[in-house]
Amino acid sequence: MEVRMAPTEAFALRLKRLEAAYEELITRPNEPLPDGNGIITRYRYPVLTAAHTPIFWRYDLNPETNPYLMERMGINAVFNPGAIKLGDRYLLVARVEGVDRKSFFAVAESPNGIDNFRFWDEPIVLPETDDPDVNVYDMRLTLHEDGWIYGVFCTERKDPKAPPTDTTAAMAQCGIARTKDLKTWERLPDLKTPSPQQRNCVLHPEFVDGKYAFYTRPQDDFIEAGSGGGIGWGLCADITNPVITEERIVDPRVYHTIKEAKNGLGPPPIKTPHGWLHLAHGVRNTAAGLRYVLYLFMTALDEPWRVIYAPGGYFMAPEGEERVGDVSNVLFCNGWILDDDGRVLIYYASSDTRCHVATSTLDRLLDYVMHTPPDGGRSAVCVQQRLELIRRNLQLLKRP
Repeated sequence: MEVRMAPTEAFALRLKRLEAAYEELITRPNEPLPDGNGIITRYRYPVLTAAHTPIFWRYDLNPETNPYLMERMGINAVFNPGAIKLGDRYLLVARVEGVDRKSFFAVAESPNGIDNFRFWDEPIVLPETDDPDVNVYDMRLTLHEDGWIYGVFCTERKDPKAPPTDTTAAMAQCGIARTKDLKTWERLPDLKTPSPQQRNCVLHPEFVDGKYAFYTRPQDDFIEAGSGGGIGWGLCADITNPVITEERIVDPRVYHTIKEAKNGLGPPPIKTPHGWLHLAHGVRNTAAGLRYVLYLFMTALDEPWRVIYAPGGYFMAPEGEERVGDVSNVLFCNGWILDDDGRVLIYYASSDTRCHVATSTLDRLLDYVMHTPPDGGRSAVCVQQRLELIRRNLQLLKRP
């Protein structure tokens, strides 16, 4: 016999189930995956997904206005977070994308950086410029030596030069905001550079020649890099009037490599005794579409634009379920944290859908960057590199 409940009773029961499932997800311990490659450790569960957003962001919890407890404002994905550690708090400024395709920023906090990430009650209220953003996303967080925390992000607007019939043409530029606490933000003017469009810009954490230094990604249009040569570098004298008059290419795009179509810097670099350690993404085209992977390189301490180590190939690529999502076969990272004990937490997104964590140590990453052979450039050279490794190993294996 079917048991019928009063609407308010059914509402309360459904809400109770939603809250229990949410708490179970938020408090689930994460588990390291075994048998990695010796460089990083992946973890079993994503640290942020659409389901991690608070129930009161998505549902109207008033039974009078939402008697069926429907999801009124759904969340499609949570990904591409900036990362910072303040005191003993691990904080991610995530890109949260609603089902309406609009992205916004929100802070999630964890006690250990691995699990138990919980969003602050309200998303970030980001001030607008005189030319309002249509969409904002992919914030890099830089704790600068001037004392401010800067959020550098992509601001997207419709291309004003597009014909009325084209509702897809867009303009991407580098937006800048700053804060002391991740709660109250001051919006600064967008970065101006010689390039028609900019994406994946990163603020260097220290002054260079008394100026603010940016890693840029010049490109001709919204999707294609065009004449944009790779990861750029430029200086501006005044962050409140950010203008770069000259860009030089730090890390170029290269034919038949992981970065032949596009490349861009991820989070701000980590300062080490040997140089500035960089994490970037590289893009190549395939028959199945664009493939995004992550790679590392290092620049000189006294000349942060000069590459001194560049391991060949990718550092991380999509694996298993990471390959499936809104934009499949993509890894992207714009946030990492160097902990006090030398642990490095790498927050990477998979397929524009969810956010994961991988861990390593600074010593391991330095070993990888400084001792991994560079890209040989041609099949014959790459075979010789591998033969050298094989023959050294065979000699070792023959020892008594």
